[in-house]
Amino acid sequence: MKQIAAQEVEEKLEKGERLHILDVRETDEVAEGKIPGAVNIPLGLLEFQLQDLDRSQHYIVVCHSGGRSFMACQFLESRGYDVANLNGGMMEWTGKTE
Repeated sequence: MKQIAAQEVEEKLEKGERLHILDVRETDEVAEGKIPGAVNIPLGLLEFQLQDLDRSQHYIVVCHSGGRSFMACQFLESRGYDVANLNGGMMEWTGKTE
């Protein structure tokens, strides 16, 4: 499974790259702040919202510390999605949040 560092994601966003970031935390966690532009689909709802994701896109998956996003990546990869797990999750994120 692909991994990506929070610093690398932050640099890509600063350069203006259009990233598809999937935040699999619960809505109350996301309310405390998320990476700008990230789409929130809690891990428990992911299988029911697959139709909202585009298999032709690359997704960076994030959670609080990396565990749930790792599970989400395994699930999505098994269904043909191109994904990377954000190492350390939001605990490693030092960039802007919304």
